[in-house]
Amino acid sequence: MFYQDDLDQALRFEDVVRGYILTNAIISTPVWNTQHENYAVSVSLPQFSVIITPCCSIEDRIIVLTPLIQVIPTFFNNPYLEEDLTRVNRIMSPEQSVQPSVWEQFSEEERQRRLAEGHTYAFINLFVYKRHDLLPEYTLHRKKDKNIVTNSYMINFKNLYKVHCDKIISPTNSPLESKHLQLSVETREELRVKLTRYYSRVPQEDQLVEV
Repeated sequence: MFYQDDLDQALRFEDVVRGYILTNAIISTPVWNTQHENYAVSVSLPQFSVIITPCCSIEDRIIVLTPLIQVIPTFFNNPYLEEDLTRVNRIMSPEQSVQPSVWEQFSEEERQRRLAEGHTYAFINLFVYKRHDLLPEYTLHRKKDKNIVTNSYMINFKNLYKVHCDKIISPTNSPLESKHLQLSVETREELRVKLTRYYSRVPQEDQLVEV
């Protein structure tokens, strides 16, 4: 079960919520002198966002959100993913991560390199939210293939926004009317594991350093 049928009377990690404005600073270079540098601030009100703040840290009028966005059209070019888009959320073999024609185009050296990596997260920064009647359908337009109508969505761990809201005091003392969907315990754990993996990756240069 991907979603929980009955919503808890509390905001939870990875809940789908509505009504939160997200802001983002845009600069071309670090601003050393505010009198001579240009910058901009983008403001958006996504239809849905997802809570990234852990349940026990929803407090002090601050919450971290990420917008719920449309899935990537090329997911549907891969039969393994097309059958179940939530497979993006889990580790997979190198062959499963790309469409068969792409795998065949790889050089033997590239295929062996990927096989040596074994099963891994092919889309480490993405997590797909399964179709649900409470999520609106949208159309993915594709140039060479038939357009696709879906109501599967995803989040990108790179798109995080801190929001100050006076009514967010605790998980239970918050605007519960903003809550739209809640993940099941099993799905929330799956997302937690992947998010942890995303942040715990060790760069190659650090792996070479003796501790």
